[in-house]
Amino acid sequence: MTSTDRCKSDPALPFFRGLWQRPAFLSRITLPCHFLLNNFMAAVPSHHCNISALDDGGLFQNLTLDQQLTVGVPLSAHGGSPSSCRMYSSPQYHLMSGFNSSNNTLDVECQNGWVYDNSTFKSTIATEWDLVCSRKGMNKATATIFFTGVMCGAPLFGFLSDRFGRRCLLLVSYICSLTFAILSAFSTSYVMFSVMRFFNGMSLAGISIISIVLNVEWFSIEHRTFSGIIIGLDWTIGNWLLVLLAYLVTDWRMLILVVSAPLLLAVFAWRWLPESARWLMANGKADEAYYYIKKCAEMNNRAKCLSTITPKTLLEVAETETRDKKYTIISLFKTPGIRKLAISSGIMWFGVAFTYYGISLNITGFGLNPYLTQFIFATIEMPMKIGVYFFLEKIGRKPGEIFTLITTGLCLFINIFVTQDKWLVRTIVAVLGKAMSEASFTIAFLYTTELYPTVVRQNGLGYTSFLARLGVSISPLIVLLDDVWHLLPSVIYCAVAVGSGLVAFMLPETLNRRLPEFIEDIEKPRMESKRQKEIH
Repeated sequence: MTSTDRCKSDPALPFFRGLWQRPAFLSRITLPCHFLLNNFMAAVPSHHCNISALDDGGLFQNLTLDQQLTVGVPLSAHGGSPSSCRMYSSPQYHLMSGFNSSNNTLDVECQNGWVYDNSTFKSTIATEWDLVCSRKGMNKATATIFFTGVMCGAPLFGFLSDRFGRRCLLLVSYICSLTFAILSAFSTSYVMFSVMRFFNGMSLAGISIISIVLNVEWFSIEHRTFSGIIIGLDWTIGNWLLVLLAYLVTDWRMLILVVSAPLLLAVFAWRWLPESARWLMANGKADEAYYYIKKCAEMNNRAKCLSTITPKTLLEVAETETRDKKYTIISLFKTPGIRKLAISSGIMWFGVAFTYYGISLNITGFGLNPYLTQFIFATIEMPMKIGVYFFLEKIGRKPGEIFTLITTGLCLFINIFVTQDKWLVRTIVAVLGKAMSEASFTIAFLYTTELYPTVVRQNGLGYTSFLARLGVSISPLIVLLDDVWHLLPSVIYCAVAVGSGLVAFMLPETLNRRLPEFIEDIEKPRMESKRQKEIH
Protein backbone atom coordinates (compact mmCIF):
# COMPACT_ATOMS: atom_id res chain seq x y z
CA MET A 1 0.00 0.00 0.00
CA THR A 2 1.38 3.41 -0.96
CA SER A 3 1.47 6.41 1.35
CA THR A 4 -1.37 7.93 -0.65
CA ASP A 5 -3.46 4.79 -0.15
CA ARG A 6 -2.84 4.91 3.58
CA CYS A 7 -3.95 8.52 3.62
CA LYS A 8 -7.26 7.56 2.05
CA SER A 9 -8.09 4.81 4.51
CA ASP A 10 -6.38 5.18 7.86
CA PRO A 11 -7.39 8.72 8.88
CA ALA A 12 -11.08 7.92 8.79
CA LEU A 13 -11.27 5.96 12.03
CA PRO A 14 -9.93 8.58 14.47
CA PHE A 15 -11.82 11.28 12.57
CA PHE A 16 -15.02 9.35 13.09
CA ARG A 17 -14.35 9.06 16.79
CA GLY A 18 -13.41 12.69 17.29
CA LEU A 19 -15.92 14.61 15.21
CA TRP A 20 -18.88 12.41 14.56
CA GLN A 21 -19.45 9.61 17.06
CA ARG A 22 -20.00 11.84 20.09
CA PRO A 23 -22.62 14.23 18.61
CA ALA A 24 -24.50 11.41 16.87
CA PHE A 25 -24.39 9.19 19.96
CA LEU A 26 -26.87 11.52 21.68
CA SER A 27 -29.45 10.92 18.97
CA ARG A 28 -28.82 7.20 18.42
CA ILE A 29 -29.48 6.28 22.05
CA THR A 30 -32.91 7.90 21.63
CA LEU A 31 -33.91 5.41 18.91
CA PRO A 32 -34.51 2.34 21.15
CA CYS A 33 -36.19 4.59 23.71
CA HIS A 34 -38.87 5.45 21.14
CA PHE A 35 -38.90 2.20 19.17
CA LEU A 36 -39.56 0.16 22.34
CA LEU A 37 -41.50 2.84 24.21
CA ASN A 38 -44.80 1.01 23.79
CA ASN A 39 -43.63 -1.61 26.30
CA PHE A 40 -44.16 0.99 29.02
CA MET A 41 -46.19 3.82 27.50
CA ALA A 42 -48.88 1.43 26.24
CA ALA A 43 -48.65 -1.11 29.07
CA VAL A 44 -51.96 -2.57 30.20
CA PRO A 45 -52.06 -2.93 34.01
CA SER A 46 -54.38 -5.34 35.80
CA HIS A 47 -57.94 -4.08 35.57
CA HIS A 48 -61.54 -5.00 36.12
CA CYS A 49 -64.93 -3.43 35.49
CA ASN A 50 -65.95 -0.48 37.60
CA ILE A 51 -68.72 -2.04 39.71
CA SER A 52 -69.41 0.91 42.04
CA ALA A 53 -72.80 1.42 40.36
CA LEU A 54 -73.97 -2.01 41.52
CA ASP A 55 -74.92 -0.58 44.94
CA ASP A 56 -78.54 -1.51 45.72
CA GLY A 57 -79.23 0.30 48.95
CA GLY A 58 -76.01 0.27 50.88
CA LEU A 59 -75.36 -3.47 51.33
CA PHE A 60 -72.85 -3.61 48.48
CA GLN A 61 -70.86 -0.66 49.84
CA ASN A 62 -70.46 -2.40 53.18
CA LEU A 63 -68.57 -5.26 51.57
CA THR A 64 -64.78 -5.41 51.39
CA LEU A 65 -63.11 -4.97 48.00
CA ASP A 66 -62.52 -8.71 47.65
CA GLN A 67 -66.16 -9.41 48.48
CA GLN A 68 -67.33 -6.79 45.98
CA LEU A 69 -65.26 -8.43 43.28
CA THR A 70 -66.65 -11.84 44.22
CA VAL A 71 -70.29 -10.78 43.86
CA GLY A 72 -69.79 -8.23 41.09
CA VAL A 73 -67.20 -9.69 38.68
CA PRO A 74 -67.15 -13.25 37.25
CA LEU A 75 -63.92 -15.21 37.06
CA SER A 76 -61.89 -15.02 33.88
CA ALA A 77 -62.09 -17.78 31.31
CA HIS A 78 -58.84 -19.25 32.64
CA GLY A 79 -60.16 -19.03 36.21
CA GLY A 80 -58.44 -17.84 39.35
CA SER A 81 -58.74 -14.09 38.83
CA PRO A 82 -61.60 -11.64 38.20
CA SER A 83 -62.50 -11.08 34.58
CA SER A 84 -61.01 -7.95 33.01
CA CYS A 85 -63.89 -7.32 30.64
CA ARG A 86 -67.06 -8.78 32.18
CA MET A 87 -69.25 -7.97 35.17
CA TYR A 88 -72.59 -9.00 36.65
CA SER A 89 -75.57 -6.77 35.99
CA SER A 90 -76.54 -7.15 39.64
CA PRO A 91 -74.69 -8.36 42.76
CA GLN A 92 -74.56 -12.17 43.11
CA TYR A 93 -74.52 -12.38 46.91
CA HIS A 94 -74.95 -16.16 46.94
CA LEU A 95 -71.37 -16.45 45.60
CA MET A 96 -70.06 -15.26 48.97
CA SER A 97 -71.21 -18.53 50.53
CA GLY A 98 -69.12 -20.55 48.10
CA PHE A 99 -72.09 -21.54 45.97
CA ASN A 100 -70.63 -21.03 42.47
CA SER A 101 -73.75 -21.42 40.36
CA SER A 102 -74.83 -18.17 38.72
CA ASN A 103 -77.03 -17.04 35.89
CA ASN A 104 -74.83 -16.52 32.83
CA THR A 105 -77.38 -14.12 31.38
CA LEU A 106 -76.38 -11.66 34.12
CA ASP A 107 -72.80 -11.68 32.80
CA VAL A 108 -72.42 -8.49 30.72
CA GLU A 109 -69.68 -6.26 29.36
CA CYS A 110 -68.32 -3.45 31.52
CA GLN A 111 -70.94 -0.73 31.84
CA ASN A 112 -69.15 2.07 33.68
CA GLY A 113 -65.52 1.88 32.64
CA TRP A 114 -62.67 0.14 34.40
CA VAL A 115 -60.63 0.27 37.57
CA TYR A 116 -56.87 -0.07 37.01
CA ASP A 117 -54.03 -1.20 39.23
CA ASN A 118 -51.73 1.85 39.40
CA SER A 119 -49.05 0.25 41.57
CA THR A 120 -46.64 -0.22 38.64
CA PHE A 121 -47.71 2.43 36.15
CA LYS A 122 -49.20 5.76 37.25
CA SER A 123 -50.79 6.20 33.84
CA THR A 124 -50.49 4.77 30.33
CA ILE A 125 -52.32 5.42 27.09
CA ALA A 126 -54.37 2.30 27.86
CA THR A 127 -55.65 3.79 31.11
CA GLU A 128 -55.91 7.30 29.64
CA TRP A 129 -58.34 6.31 26.89
CA ASP A 130 -59.56 2.91 28.16
CA LEU A 131 -57.83 0.96 25.37
CA VAL A 132 -58.70 -2.44 26.83
CA CYS A 133 -61.08 -5.31 26.12
CA SER A 134 -62.94 -4.57 22.88
CA ARG A 135 -60.66 -1.55 22.30
CA LYS A 136 -57.35 -3.35 22.94
CA GLY A 137 -56.68 -3.43 19.20
CA MET A 138 -56.41 0.37 19.29
CA ASN A 139 -53.69 0.05 21.90
CA LYS A 140 -51.67 -2.39 19.79
CA ALA A 141 -52.30 -0.23 16.72
CA THR A 142 -50.25 2.63 18.22
CA ALA A 143 -47.07 0.61 17.70
CA THR A 144 -48.12 -0.25 14.15
CA ILE A 145 -48.90 3.41 13.40
CA PHE A 146 -45.49 4.46 14.74
CA PHE A 147 -43.58 1.89 12.70
CA THR A 148 -45.63 2.71 9.61
CA GLY A 149 -44.25 6.22 10.02
CA VAL A 150 -40.74 4.77 10.27
CA MET A 151 -41.41 2.73 7.13
CA CYS A 152 -42.50 5.84 5.20
CA GLY A 153 -39.70 7.99 6.60
CA ALA A 154 -36.86 5.67 5.61
CA PRO A 155 -37.16 6.07 1.80
CA LEU A 156 -38.11 9.74 2.17
CA PHE A 157 -35.06 10.71 4.20
CA GLY A 158 -32.90 8.43 2.07
CA PHE A 159 -33.91 10.35 -1.04
CA LEU A 160 -33.59 13.77 0.61
CA SER A 161 -30.19 13.03 2.17
CA ASP A 162 -28.87 11.91 -1.23
CA ARG A 163 -30.14 15.15 -2.75
CA PHE A 164 -29.35 17.74 -0.07
CA GLY A 165 -26.69 16.09 2.07
CA ARG A 166 -26.49 13.99 5.21
CA ARG A 167 -25.67 16.72 7.71
CA CYS A 168 -28.54 19.13 7.07
CA LEU A 169 -31.14 16.35 6.85
CA LEU A 170 -29.91 14.93 10.14
CA LEU A 171 -30.62 18.29 11.76
CA VAL A 172 -34.09 18.24 10.19
CA SER A 173 -34.60 14.78 11.69
CA TYR A 174 -33.50 16.00 15.12
CA ILE A 175 -35.85 18.97 15.14
CA CYS A 176 -38.84 17.13 13.67
CA SER A 177 -38.42 14.16 16.03
CA LEU A 178 -38.25 16.44 19.04
CA THR A 179 -41.22 18.52 17.90
CA PHE A 180 -43.55 15.59 17.21
CA ALA A 181 -42.49 13.85 20.43
CA ILE A 182 -43.50 16.91 22.43
CA LEU A 183 -46.80 17.20 20.54
CA SER A 184 -47.58 13.52 21.15
CA ALA A 185 -46.91 13.98 24.88
CA PHE A 186 -49.49 16.77 24.99
CA SER A 187 -52.09 14.99 22.85
CA THR A 188 -55.67 15.59 23.91
CA SER A 189 -57.17 12.63 22.07
CA TYR A 190 -56.26 9.19 20.79
CA VAL A 191 -56.48 10.37 17.17
CA MET A 192 -54.12 13.28 17.78
CA PHE A 193 -51.70 11.00 19.62
CA SER A 194 -51.70 8.46 16.76
CA VAL A 195 -51.05 11.14 14.14
CA MET A 196 -48.19 12.66 16.15
CA ARG A 197 -46.63 9.23 16.73
CA PHE A 198 -46.79 8.54 12.99
CA PHE A 199 -44.82 11.69 12.19
CA ASN A 200 -42.51 11.05 15.12
CA GLY A 201 -41.66 7.65 13.65
CA MET A 202 -41.15 9.18 10.22
CA SER A 203 -38.71 11.73 11.67
CA LEU A 204 -36.78 9.17 13.73
CA ALA A 205 -36.28 7.09 10.58
CA GLY A 206 -34.05 9.88 9.30
CA ILE A 207 -31.78 9.60 12.34
CA SER A 208 -31.61 5.83 11.94
CA ILE A 209 -30.64 5.60 8.28
CA ILE A 210 -28.55 8.78 7.96
CA SER A 211 -26.37 7.92 10.97
CA ILE A 212 -25.64 4.49 9.44
CA VAL A 213 -24.74 6.03 6.09
CA LEU A 214 -22.38 8.54 7.71
CA ASN A 215 -20.78 5.71 9.64
CA VAL A 216 -20.14 3.66 6.50
CA GLU A 217 -18.97 6.60 4.41
CA TRP A 218 -16.34 7.75 6.92
CA PHE A 219 -14.90 4.34 7.85
CA SER A 220 -12.34 2.55 5.73
CA ILE A 221 -13.21 -0.86 4.29
CA GLU A 222 -11.09 -2.86 6.73
CA HIS A 223 -12.82 -1.24 9.72
CA ARG A 224 -16.43 -1.46 8.54
CA THR A 225 -17.21 -4.79 10.19
CA PHE A 226 -15.89 -3.50 13.48
CA SER A 227 -17.73 -0.18 13.18
CA GLY A 228 -20.98 -1.88 12.19
CA ILE A 229 -20.95 -3.97 15.37
CA ILE A 230 -19.72 -1.30 17.75
CA ILE A 231 -22.20 1.34 16.58
CA GLY A 232 -24.91 -1.17 17.40
CA LEU A 233 -23.91 -0.96 21.06
CA ASP A 234 -25.56 2.48 21.13
CA TRP A 235 -28.86 0.63 20.82
CA THR A 236 -28.03 -1.41 23.92
CA ILE A 237 -27.08 1.69 25.90
CA GLY A 238 -30.32 3.35 24.82
CA ASN A 239 -32.22 0.24 25.86
CA TRP A 240 -30.72 0.43 29.35
CA LEU A 241 -31.58 4.12 29.48
CA LEU A 242 -35.19 3.34 28.59
CA VAL A 243 -35.49 0.84 31.46
CA LEU A 244 -34.07 3.34 33.96
CA LEU A 245 -36.23 6.24 32.80
CA ALA A 246 -39.39 4.11 32.57
CA TYR A 247 -38.80 2.87 36.12
CA LEU A 248 -38.36 6.41 37.45
CA VAL A 249 -41.09 8.05 35.36
CA THR A 250 -44.37 6.13 35.43
CA ASP A 251 -46.55 8.77 33.75
CA TRP A 252 -46.65 8.17 29.97
CA ARG A 253 -46.71 11.86 28.98
CA MET A 254 -43.69 12.76 31.06
CA LEU A 255 -41.89 9.59 29.91
CA ILE A 256 -42.12 10.66 26.26
CA LEU A 257 -40.60 14.04 27.13
CA VAL A 258 -37.79 12.52 29.21
CA VAL A 259 -36.69 9.92 26.62
CA SER A 260 -36.71 12.65 23.95
CA ALA A 261 -34.44 14.98 25.96
CA PRO A 262 -31.17 13.69 24.37
CA LEU A 263 -32.43 15.04 21.04
CA LEU A 264 -32.27 18.56 22.45
CA LEU A 265 -28.61 18.01 23.30
CA ALA A 266 -28.06 16.48 19.85
CA VAL A 267 -29.36 19.67 18.20
CA PHE A 268 -26.74 21.73 20.05
CA ALA A 269 -23.99 19.17 19.33
CA TRP A 270 -24.87 19.13 15.61
CA ARG A 271 -22.44 21.98 14.93
CA TRP A 272 -19.53 19.55 15.42
CA LEU A 273 -20.98 17.03 12.99
CA PRO A 274 -19.10 16.74 9.66
CA GLU A 275 -20.72 16.27 6.29
CA SER A 276 -19.91 13.13 4.34
CA ALA A 277 -16.83 13.83 2.22
CA ARG A 278 -17.95 11.14 -0.22
CA TRP A 279 -21.30 12.89 -0.75
CA LEU A 280 -19.59 16.25 -1.17
CA MET A 281 -17.22 14.89 -3.81
CA ALA A 282 -20.04 13.10 -5.62
CA ASN A 283 -21.88 16.42 -5.85
CA GLY A 284 -18.91 18.45 -7.04
CA LYS A 285 -18.25 20.22 -3.72
CA ALA A 286 -14.56 19.46 -3.66
CA ASP A 287 -13.55 22.46 -1.52
CA GLU A 288 -15.82 21.41 1.36
CA ALA A 289 -14.76 17.76 1.00
CA TYR A 290 -11.12 18.80 1.11
CA TYR A 291 -11.79 20.80 4.29
CA TYR A 292 -13.15 17.75 6.16
CA ILE A 293 -10.50 15.40 4.78
CA LYS A 294 -7.81 17.85 5.85
CA LYS A 295 -9.19 17.95 9.40
CA CYS A 296 -9.30 14.16 9.30
CA ALA A 297 -5.64 13.98 8.34
CA GLU A 298 -4.63 16.54 10.96
CA MET A 299 -6.33 14.58 13.73
CA ASN A 300 -4.39 11.47 12.65
CA ASN A 301 -1.07 13.30 12.27
CA ARG A 302 -1.15 12.56 8.54
CA ALA A 303 -1.31 16.11 7.18
CA LYS A 304 1.77 15.43 5.04
CA CYS A 305 -0.25 12.88 3.07
CA LEU A 306 -2.32 15.70 1.60
CA SER A 307 0.67 17.51 0.14
CA THR A 308 -0.07 16.13 -3.33
CA ILE A 309 -3.88 16.26 -3.02
CA THR A 310 -5.89 19.36 -3.88
CA PRO A 311 -9.61 20.11 -4.23
CA LYS A 312 -9.16 19.87 -7.99
CA THR A 313 -7.72 16.36 -7.63
CA LEU A 314 -10.67 15.30 -5.52
CA LEU A 315 -13.11 16.70 -8.05
CA GLU A 316 -11.47 14.77 -10.88
CA VAL A 317 -11.67 11.54 -8.89
CA ALA A 318 -15.31 12.15 -8.04
CA GLU A 319 -16.23 12.79 -11.67
CA THR A 320 -14.48 9.57 -12.69
CA GLU A 321 -16.21 7.46 -10.04
CA THR A 322 -19.72 8.83 -10.51
CA ARG A 323 -19.98 9.35 -14.24
CA ASP A 324 -22.36 6.41 -14.74
CA LYS A 325 -24.92 7.11 -11.97
CA LYS A 326 -28.03 5.85 -13.78
CA TYR A 327 -29.25 3.19 -11.38
CA THR A 328 -32.59 3.15 -9.57
CA ILE A 329 -34.47 0.70 -7.36
CA ILE A 330 -35.88 -0.84 -10.56
CA SER A 331 -32.36 -2.04 -11.32
CA LEU A 332 -32.68 -4.51 -8.43
CA PHE A 333 -35.15 -6.60 -10.45
CA LYS A 334 -33.93 -6.30 -14.06
CA THR A 335 -31.60 -9.31 -14.27
CA PRO A 336 -31.96 -12.82 -12.77
CA GLY A 337 -29.00 -12.72 -10.39
CA ILE A 338 -29.70 -9.37 -8.74
CA ARG A 339 -33.45 -10.16 -8.73
CA LYS A 340 -32.84 -13.38 -6.79
CA LEU A 341 -30.62 -11.45 -4.39
CA ALA A 342 -33.22 -8.71 -3.87
CA ILE A 343 -36.13 -11.08 -3.28
CA SER A 344 -34.18 -13.34 -0.91
CA SER A 345 -32.66 -10.50 1.11
CA GLY A 346 -36.05 -8.77 1.26
CA ILE A 347 -37.73 -11.86 2.72
CA MET A 348 -34.83 -12.32 5.13
CA TRP A 349 -35.11 -8.72 6.35
CA PHE A 350 -38.87 -8.99 6.78
CA GLY A 351 -38.37 -12.06 8.96
CA VAL A 352 -35.53 -10.52 10.97
CA ALA A 353 -37.49 -7.37 11.88
CA PHE A 354 -40.83 -9.15 12.29
CA THR A 355 -39.37 -11.62 14.79
CA TYR A 356 -37.14 -9.16 16.66
CA TYR A 357 -39.96 -6.74 17.42
CA GLY A 358 -42.41 -9.56 18.03
CA ILE A 359 -40.20 -10.57 20.97
CA SER A 360 -39.13 -7.06 22.02
CA LEU A 361 -42.67 -5.65 22.17
CA ASN A 362 -44.03 -8.60 24.14
CA ILE A 363 -42.17 -8.44 27.46
CA THR A 364 -45.17 -9.50 29.55
CA GLY A 365 -46.16 -13.10 30.00
CA PHE A 366 -42.87 -14.36 31.44
CA GLY A 367 -43.87 -13.99 35.08
CA LEU A 368 -41.34 -11.21 35.73
CA ASN A 369 -41.61 -7.51 36.38
CA PRO A 370 -41.67 -5.74 32.96
CA TYR A 371 -38.71 -3.55 33.95
CA LEU A 372 -36.63 -6.59 34.87
CA THR A 373 -37.59 -8.40 31.66
CA GLN A 374 -36.65 -5.37 29.56
CA PHE A 375 -33.37 -5.00 31.45
CA ILE A 376 -32.48 -8.66 30.86
CA PHE A 377 -33.38 -8.36 27.18
CA ALA A 378 -31.15 -5.27 26.87
CA THR A 379 -28.25 -6.73 28.82
CA ILE A 380 -28.02 -9.90 26.74
CA GLU A 381 -27.43 -7.75 23.65
CA MET A 382 -24.00 -6.55 24.81
CA PRO A 383 -22.13 -9.90 24.97
CA MET A 384 -24.11 -11.13 21.98
CA LYS A 385 -22.94 -8.29 19.73
CA ILE A 386 -19.33 -8.72 20.83
CA GLY A 387 -19.60 -12.45 20.14
CA VAL A 388 -21.13 -11.75 16.73
CA TYR A 389 -18.06 -9.72 15.74
CA PHE A 390 -15.71 -12.67 16.25
CA PHE A 391 -18.20 -15.10 14.71
CA LEU A 392 -18.46 -13.03 11.54
CA GLU A 393 -14.70 -12.82 11.18
CA LYS A 394 -14.16 -16.57 11.59
CA ILE A 395 -17.28 -18.36 10.32
CA GLY A 396 -19.03 -16.01 7.92
CA ARG A 397 -22.15 -13.94 7.36
CA LYS A 398 -24.38 -16.52 5.69
CA PRO A 399 -24.06 -19.31 8.29
CA GLY A 400 -24.36 -16.69 11.03
CA GLU A 401 -27.66 -15.34 9.66
CA ILE A 402 -29.09 -18.80 9.08
CA PHE A 403 -28.07 -20.09 12.52
CA THR A 404 -29.39 -17.11 14.46
CA LEU A 405 -32.76 -16.99 12.68
CA ILE A 406 -33.43 -20.72 12.97
CA THR A 407 -32.31 -20.74 16.62
CA THR A 408 -34.67 -17.84 17.32
CA GLY A 409 -37.51 -19.86 15.82
CA LEU A 410 -36.49 -22.90 17.87
CA CYS A 411 -36.63 -20.89 21.12
CA LEU A 412 -40.09 -19.60 20.23
CA PHE A 413 -41.15 -23.17 19.44
CA ILE A 414 -39.92 -24.48 22.81
CA ASN A 415 -41.78 -21.77 24.72
CA ILE A 416 -45.04 -22.87 23.11
CA PHE A 417 -44.89 -26.00 25.26
CA VAL A 418 -43.72 -24.32 28.49
CA THR A 419 -46.63 -23.46 30.77
CA GLN A 420 -47.10 -19.99 32.24
CA ASP A 421 -46.36 -21.16 35.79
CA LYS A 422 -42.82 -22.18 34.80
CA TRP A 423 -41.80 -18.53 34.46
CA LEU A 424 -38.08 -19.15 35.02
CA VAL A 425 -37.81 -21.61 32.14
CA ARG A 426 -39.93 -19.37 29.91
CA THR A 427 -37.74 -16.37 30.70
CA ILE A 428 -34.45 -18.23 30.06
CA VAL A 429 -35.67 -19.54 26.70
CA ALA A 430 -37.11 -16.12 25.79
CA VAL A 431 -33.85 -14.35 26.64
CA LEU A 432 -31.91 -16.81 24.49
CA GLY A 433 -34.37 -16.24 21.66
CA LYS A 434 -34.05 -12.47 22.10
CA ALA A 435 -30.26 -12.75 21.97
CA MET A 436 -30.38 -14.78 18.76
CA SER A 437 -32.89 -12.35 17.27
CA GLU A 438 -30.64 -9.41 18.12
CA ALA A 439 -27.68 -11.22 16.56
CA SER A 440 -29.63 -11.82 13.34
CA PHE A 441 -30.48 -8.09 13.21
CA THR A 442 -26.84 -7.08 13.70
CA ILE A 443 -25.56 -9.51 11.07
CA ALA A 444 -28.25 -8.50 8.58
CA PHE A 445 -27.07 -4.88 8.50
CA LEU A 446 -23.49 -5.85 7.62
CA TYR A 447 -24.48 -8.72 5.35
CA THR A 448 -26.82 -6.59 3.25
CA THR A 449 -24.20 -3.87 2.81
CA GLU A 450 -21.77 -6.44 1.41
CA LEU A 451 -24.31 -8.26 -0.77
CA TYR A 452 -25.37 -5.37 -3.01
CA PRO A 453 -23.10 -3.88 -5.69
CA THR A 454 -21.83 -0.38 -5.06
CA VAL A 455 -23.93 1.12 -7.85
CA VAL A 456 -27.19 -0.03 -6.22
CA ARG A 457 -26.12 -0.43 -2.61
CA GLN A 458 -28.08 2.60 -1.36
CA ASN A 459 -31.16 1.46 -3.29
CA GLY A 460 -30.75 -2.06 -1.92
CA LEU A 461 -30.53 -0.84 1.66
CA GLY A 462 -33.57 1.39 1.15
CA TYR A 463 -35.57 -1.49 -0.33
CA THR A 464 -34.70 -3.94 2.47
CA SER A 465 -35.30 -1.25 5.09
CA PHE A 466 -38.78 -0.69 3.70
CA LEU A 467 -39.62 -4.41 3.93
CA ALA A 468 -38.13 -4.60 7.42
CA ARG A 469 -40.34 -1.75 8.63
CA LEU A 470 -43.31 -3.43 6.98
CA GLY A 471 -42.58 -6.49 9.11
CA VAL A 472 -42.25 -4.32 12.20
CA SER A 473 -45.60 -2.63 11.49
CA ILE A 474 -47.40 -5.96 11.24
CA SER A 475 -45.63 -7.63 14.16
CA PRO A 476 -47.49 -5.96 17.07
CA LEU A 477 -50.89 -6.83 15.56
CA ILE A 478 -50.10 -10.55 15.50
CA VAL A 479 -50.54 -10.63 19.28
CA LEU A 480 -54.25 -9.90 18.77
CA LEU A 481 -54.62 -13.34 17.18
CA ASP A 482 -54.48 -14.93 20.62
CA ASP A 483 -58.26 -14.45 20.67
CA VAL A 484 -58.44 -17.00 17.85
CA TRP A 485 -55.99 -19.40 19.52
CA HIS A 486 -53.76 -18.38 22.41
CA LEU A 487 -50.71 -20.10 20.84
CA LEU A 488 -51.25 -18.71 17.32
CA PRO A 489 -49.00 -15.61 17.72
CA SER A 490 -46.08 -17.77 18.93
CA VAL A 491 -46.60 -20.21 16.07
CA ILE A 492 -46.55 -17.39 13.51
CA TYR A 493 -43.40 -15.77 14.95
CA CYS A 494 -41.71 -19.16 15.01
CA ALA A 495 -42.68 -19.99 11.41
CA VAL A 496 -41.51 -16.62 10.07
CA ALA A 497 -38.15 -16.88 11.87
CA VAL A 498 -37.44 -20.39 10.57
CA GLY A 499 -38.77 -19.59 7.09
CA SER A 500 -36.63 -16.48 6.66
CA GLY A 501 -33.62 -18.44 7.96
CA LEU A 502 -34.15 -21.06 5.27
CA VAL A 503 -34.46 -18.35 2.61
CA ALA A 504 -31.01 -17.08 3.66
CA PHE A 505 -29.58 -20.32 2.19
CA MET A 506 -30.20 -18.74 -1.23
CA LEU A 507 -27.81 -15.86 -0.53
CA PRO A 508 -24.06 -15.99 -1.28
CA GLU A 509 -21.33 -15.78 1.34
CA THR A 510 -19.42 -12.48 1.51
CA LEU A 511 -16.66 -13.26 4.04
CA ASN A 512 -13.23 -12.25 2.73
CA ARG A 513 -14.67 -11.56 -0.71
CA ARG A 514 -14.27 -8.39 -2.71
CA LEU A 515 -17.32 -6.18 -2.60
CA PRO A 516 -19.19 -6.20 -5.92
CA GLU A 517 -19.04 -2.88 -7.75
CA PHE A 518 -21.52 -3.43 -10.60
CA ILE A 519 -24.58 -5.58 -11.24
CA GLU A 520 -22.47 -7.45 -13.77
CA ASP A 521 -20.34 -8.70 -10.86
CA ILE A 522 -23.46 -10.42 -9.50
CA GLU A 523 -24.46 -11.87 -12.86
CA LYS A 524 -20.96 -13.03 -13.88
CA PRO A 525 -20.72 -16.11 -11.59
CA ARG A 526 -24.19 -17.18 -12.70
CA MET A 527 -23.32 -16.90 -16.40
CA GLU A 528 -20.02 -18.76 -15.90
CA SER A 529 -21.85 -21.56 -14.08
CA LYS A 530 -24.37 -21.77 -16.91
CA ARG A 531 -21.59 -22.02 -19.53
CA GLN A 532 -19.89 -24.77 -17.52
CA LYS A 533 -23.13 -26.79 -17.54
CA GLU A 534 -23.50 -26.32 -21.31
CA ILE A 535 -19.92 -27.54 -21.87
CA HIS A 536 -20.51 -30.69 -19.84
